[in-house]
Amino acid sequence: MSGTLISSLVWVPRGKASLEPKRYNLDDSELERVGKLGGPGVLEKLREEMEGMDVGEGEEWEDVGEDGEGSGSGSGSGSEDEDESKADNEDVDMDTEPKEPPKPSDPNDISAFKMEEYDNEESKGVAMGAFANVKGLSFYRDNNEDPYITLKEDDDEIEREELSLLPTDNIIITARTTSDLSSLDFHVYADADENLYAHHDLMLPMFPLCVEWLDFPCGESSSSNANDSNPHQKGSYVAVGSFDPSIEIWDADLVDGLYPQAILGPSPSLDKPEAVPAGTGKKKRKQLIQPPSNENYHTQPVLSLSWTPNHRNLLLSGSADGTIKLWDLTRVSPMPALKSWDKIHGGEKVQGVEWNKSTSAGLDKAVLSAGWDRIVKVWDSRAADDAIGVKVASDVECIRWDPWEPTSFFVSLENGLILAYDSRTLSSSKNSQNLSSAQPKYTLSAHDGAASAMDINPHIRGCIATGGMDKMVKVWNILDEESEGVKGRKREISLATSRDLGLGKIFTARWSPDPETPLTIAAAGSKANLQVWDAASNAGARKAFGDRLRRHGRELGEIKKGGGVVVVEGGEDEDTDDEA
Repeated sequence: MSGTLISSLVWVPRGKASLEPKRYNLDDSELERVGKLGGPGVLEKLREEMEGMDVGEGEEWEDVGEDGEGSGSGSGSGSEDEDESKADNEDVDMDTEPKEPPKPSDPNDISAFKMEEYDNEESKGVAMGAFANVKGLSFYRDNNEDPYITLKEDDDEIEREELSLLPTDNIIITARTTSDLSSLDFHVYADADENLYAHHDLMLPMFPLCVEWLDFPCGESSSSNANDSNPHQKGSYVAVGSFDPSIEIWDADLVDGLYPQAILGPSPSLDKPEAVPAGTGKKKRKQLIQPPSNENYHTQPVLSLSWTPNHRNLLLSGSADGTIKLWDLTRVSPMPALKSWDKIHGGEKVQGVEWNKSTSAGLDKAVLSAGWDRIVKVWDSRAADDAIGVKVASDVECIRWDPWEPTSFFVSLENGLILAYDSRTLSSSKNSQNLSSAQPKYTLSAHDGAASAMDINPHIRGCIATGGMDKMVKVWNILDEESEGVKGRKREISLATSRDLGLGKIFTARWSPDPETPLTIAAAGSKANLQVWDAASNAGARKAFGDRLRRHGRELGEIKKGGGVVVVEGGEDEDTDDEA
C-alpha cells in the first residue's frame, strides 16, 4: 500500500515492562490531569464531550406505543398480548368437559396459520422491520447480569490473562503509518516459543518519525518531584517525535491510552507555528517559509530522540528547525526545554542525536550529532562551543556510538558506506572545510543505495547490523586486535550473513538489548511489517561469532526453524530465503 511504512522501532529491555498492563481509565482524576496537560479550556471541552457520550448501563429496551410512550419495562409486563395469552390459558385450565381423542393431523393442512388473514393484521406500535421482535426483550450489559445464563464469566480475569506478559517476554514498539492513520504498535516477542504477536496499539495524531524508550516517570501526575521523593522510581515509557513539533511521551504499560503522559513543547490548546507561503505569486505560493526556531520548544518536525540511563530525567531531541534541545522530565508538562543549541550545525536540519551511554567520567555527558550540513560532531552538553567534528562526503543516515570503545562512533551514509571514527582524531576547527581532514579508522561498503539503518551489537564486539534501501539486512564481522584479543592482529572485515526479509526498503533495524539473544535483530521498513531475525540460526553467523562468545563463557542458542525468522502472528509470510 502506498504510504504504508514503519519508520522507527525500539526494544523494551526484558523485565522493564509491567507483567500486568492496565486498561486506560478516563476517570475524574485523569480528566483533571488531561485538562492541565492540554491547557486552558481543554478540561471544559472534555467534560462536555463526556456528557454527550453518557449512556445508561443495564437499561432495558422498551416497547414504544403509537402515542410515543413506553409501554412498560423490558420484561413486557402489562402488555395486551400477554394479558390475552393469560386469559386463554385460564380458559383452558377451567375447561372440564371431556375431550375427544385427537385426530391424525394432515401435514398439508396449514389452515391453523390463518394465512388468508395475514394482510389484514393491524400494526400495534412502531416496532417494525428488523427490530420488530425486540418487543419485551431485556438488554444486559454482560453475561453476568443475564439471569438465563447460569455459567458466569469473570471478565476482569479473562482480560488480565489476555494482557499479561511473561518475565521472558520482550516488547518491541514500532512507529507505523498507513494511508489513513498513524499508530504505535506494541508487539510481544517470546524467543523460547519463536512467537511474535501484536499486543495493543495507540493511535497517534501525526506521522511518527522516531521513537525512544525510557524508564523515567515524567509529567505532573507521576511526579514532578520524582527525583526528590523516590529517585529510583521507574516505569516503562515511549517518547515519540513526529511531524508535529511537540514530543509526546506515552505510558507503555497502559492499554488503549487516549492521552500522553507528558508533552514536551507548547500546550495543544495553543496555535502551533506553521509554514507559510513565501508570497502571493504562483511560484511563491509553492515556496514555504518555515517558522523560525526558538529556545523553548521545537517549531518543525522532530527527527531524532535519545535517552540515557546515566541521566534518567533528561531527553535529547534534534529537529528540522536546526536546534538540539535538552528536556528535563521532572518539570510540569507541557514543558519548555531546559537548554537549546542552534549553532551546532549552523541552523541546518539535525538528522541525528545520541547520548554516549558510557559510564566513564566525562564521557557520560558527551553527545554525538549529525546535520544536513554533512557534518558529524562530538560535544560536551556542558560546553557545546568546544565541539569537534568531521565532514563526510554524503548525506548522513544514521549515527551510533561504539558501546565497546566509548570514544569511537559509526556513521552510515546515503551512498551506502559505513564509516568508523575515533573522536580523538577529529578537528575542533570552526571552518567546515578543515573538518574533512579527519580520516576514518575504516570504511565499509555496505549497501547498493542508502545505508538507512545501522546498529552496533552490545553483546558481541566487532558485530554490526546494517539495513538498506536495497531491501537487505546484513551482519558484519570486524576482526581486529580488540575483537580477537590478539595484539598486532590485522583488521579484517567480512560479511557474516545477509538476508532479504521481505520487508521492502529497510528503514530501521535494532539488536535485542538482552544478552540471552545476542544475535537477534528486529527490522522493519516500507511494507509496514515487523520481523525478528535470530541470525544465530545462520551457519555463517555461528561460525563468525560462536568462538568469540565462548571466550566469554557464553554459547549461542539452538538453531531455529525457518532460518530464525519470526513473523507477526497472523501477518503476511513473505518469501525469506537466505541470500548468503
